[in-house]
Amino acid sequence: MKYLLDTNICIHFFRGNFNLFEKLELIELKNCAISEITLAELVFGAENSINPKKNLDIIEEFTEQITILPIFGSIHLYGKEKARLRKVGKMISDFDLFIGCTAVELGLIMVTENIKEFNRISNITIENWVNRNNK
Repeated sequence: MKYLLDTNICIHFFRGNFNLFEKLELIELKNCAISEITLAELVFGAENSINPKKNLDIIEEFTEQITILPIFGSIHLYGKEKARLRKVGKMISDFDLFIGCTAVELGLIMVTENIKEFNRISNITIENWVNRNNK
């Protein structure tokens, strides 16, 4: 496993945007994972949508093919990073911080379009697979 996919990447993939289907086909889903936080965000989005059943089915099919990582192993790093970010006045959302700390803790590349927030996390490696010119 090499990549941790952020929620926004999963949503773009579900919508067929930015050639992410081809990118994931090339990389293979076995080399990717999502955080259980990302799963929670995806389920909330589906439940909050105009077609929850359809969207929950898409999530279910996706999660049958990808590893879902727990946040337990990144709790200490999360606490350390949150304290550091608070001291320097550069806070990010708790969910993004947990997702990013999971990537750091496991040595995974964080795949996100949200570079601005995730870049604040120490020692994180980030890739943005979204090319806004190639929707």
